[in-house]
Amino acid sequence: MIIAIDGPAGSGKSTIAKMLAREFGFTYIDTGAMYRAVALKVKRAGIDPSDEKAVLKLMENTDIKLEPAENGVRVFLDGEDVSGLIRTEEIGKIASQIARFSQVRKRLVQMQRELGLKAKNAVIEGRDTGTVIFPDADVKIFMTASPEERANRRYRELVQRGLDVSYEKILTEIKERDRLDETRKDSPLRPAEDAVIIDTTGKELNQVFQEVLQLVKKRMTQK
Repeated sequence: MIIAIDGPAGSGKSTIAKMLAREFGFTYIDTGAMYRAVALKVKRAGIDPSDEKAVLKLMENTDIKLEPAENGVRVFLDGEDVSGLIRTEEIGKIASQIARFSQVRKRLVQMQRELGLKAKNAVIEGRDTGTVIFPDADVKIFMTASPEERANRRYRELVQRGLDVSYEKILTEIKERDRLDETRKDSPLRPAEDAVIIDTTGKELNQVFQEVLQLVKKRMTQK
């Protein structure tokens, strides 16, 4: 079974995807982490994220691996564990920039499909898992929430880590990432036609999880 969960940053899709994978013993695949890994390499190399040829050249000798971890997945870039390094707002923004390039997406989508097919039973989350990577997924979910709700979640998360951050800046960055993701020419962020849309605004985590869990269990009985 392939479960595809899409949605914008901060919608809760990563947390729900991890919980589902643990619940059923499925492989968890974070497609966004792969774009973030490339984004980190772009930043380290001092490459302009808007230079498609330079980004593609860099990817020619780039190895990305995902390994299961207690808290989801460990991400390896050219053999280095970069799991923590790729989770910054800056890297997220670069990832959205390079994700606009068709050839970048083509290369990573191929890797993501191979991971899903190898796993057989997987929960895959990202921006285009139900529309492009696995259009025939058994379950397609599109999770969303208001920009203000998502910014507030991110703000609380960073404050808990002891970071000095601005809610207004986070909200601005989230809106900009939404704009980049929704307006890119290749595989824009949008729900698949047969996806179940779940708005998580104002909902507790367990409430959302139970909603998704019942949906998946219902599909399982139909297979």
